[in-house]
Amino acid sequence: MCQLIVVFQGCDGSVLLDDTITLQGEKSATPNVDSLKGFEIIDSIKNKVESDCPGVVSCADILAIAARDSTVLVGGPDWEMYLGRKDSKTASYELANSNLPVPSEGILPIITKFLYQGLSVTDMVALSGSHTIGVARCQNYRARIYGDYTVTADQSTASESYLNDLRASCPAAGGDDDTVAPMDNVTPNLFDNSYYQILLRGEGLLNSDQEMYSSFLGVQTKQLVLQYAHDPLAFFHQFAQSMVAMGNITNAVDGGEVRRNCRFVNT
Repeated sequence: MCQLIVVFQGCDGSVLLDDTITLQGEKSATPNVDSLKGFEIIDSIKNKVESDCPGVVSCADILAIAARDSTVLVGGPDWEMYLGRKDSKTASYELANSNLPVPSEGILPIITKFLYQGLSVTDMVALSGSHTIGVARCQNYRARIYGDYTVTADQSTASESYLNDLRASCPAAGGDDDTVAPMDNVTPNLFDNSYYQILLRGEGLLNSDQEMYSSFLGVQTKQLVLQYAHDPLAFFHQFAQSMVAMGNITNAVDGGEVRRNCRFVNT
């Protein structure tokens, strides 16, 4: 969803570029590998758009619109957005590795990465709510479920059962790295605020998510988690605003183009 939009240089479609002899793309960067999906859907949309109005609609715009419309289709908010983005003619594997948040990070490095992109702490907490949809790989939550999960989570029968299920499919010794679990195990196919309610119970699947509520450094983030957990309309309103802000990050530092094929720069 929204994670597809922003990489290191804005909403410019650079994440869609495949590796070539002269360019190493961002798809294989650590935060993205085996995580980002749906590229073939963007390809299909682009092919249809190009057949009707060639050279007009950028891949970056298609990606932004797809993020919005997919949110609406699973029950989330709608929003108006700026269009007219250009597609980057470059990508950066290195900057994708250094500038994108990863599940093992603490609250301060993640806040720093959002601030670097011109996004606020409020944007960070609201945009993290997109984790109400989607799954995470065992490799990305193993340390959490064998680490401080029992420290943050409620000592309830339901919580213990959930943890046992996670551990059964994601062994501590390794293996099964590609086993997946929903980041919102309550309503995994509905865009709602249950993700924040899960954080209140201390049951966030990813360390980076739970840190927003449980870290003693997360004074502001904790208050926002509480607000969104109890007020779904406030979450929807801020999520829409934050998606607009993220989609408006300055893009295409190389001047840009409208790609004919989202996977490759024009020749």
